[in-house]
Amino acid sequence: MDQKELRQMEDETSPLIKTIKGATAGLVAGTIWGTIVATWHDVPRVERSIALPGLVRTLKMMGNYGMTFAAVGGVYIGVEQLAQKYRMKRDFVNGAVGGFVAGASVLGYKGRSISSAISAGAALAVTSAVIDAGGQTTRIDNGKEYYPYTIKKRPTVD
Repeated sequence: MDQKELRQMEDETSPLIKTIKGATAGLVAGTIWGTIVATWHDVPRVERSIALPGLVRTLKMMGNYGMTFAAVGGVYIGVEQLAQKYRMKRDFVNGAVGGFVAGASVLGYKGRSISSAISAGAALAVTSAVIDAGGQTTRIDNGKEYYPYTIKKRPTVD
C-alpha cells in the first residue's frame, strides 16, 4: 500500500472513533506506565485500617496515570481532528494545535499554574510538529510484508 491508500483508509473512520481510540490507547499506556512507576516507590507501611497497602497504592497510581494519559490522548486526537476539519488541510499544524491544547489543558490543570500549562503545551506541540513534519509517520514502510508463517507446504517424509 502506498501513502495515498493509507490516508484514504484512515479518512474512512470518523473523528469520534479516532478520539475514542486515542483515549483508549492512552488509558492502556498510562496504566502500564503507572504500574512501572509504582514499582519504583517503596511499599507503604502496613496499617490495621488498610488491607494490602502496596496493592492499593499501585492501583491508585495505575488509575491516576491511566486517566491522565487517556485525557491527553483523547484531547490531542479530538482537537487535531477538529483543526483538520475546520482548516481543511492535513499537515503538521493540526497536530501542533492538538498537542498544545492537550498539554495546556490536561497537564496544566495537574500542574495548577499558567507557566506549567504553557510549557507542557509547547513541549507537546513541538514534539507533534517534529514527528508530523518528518513524513507524517513514525514508522518507515519499506514495502515488505512479513508473515508469521510460511505458505509453502513442507515435503512429506515417507
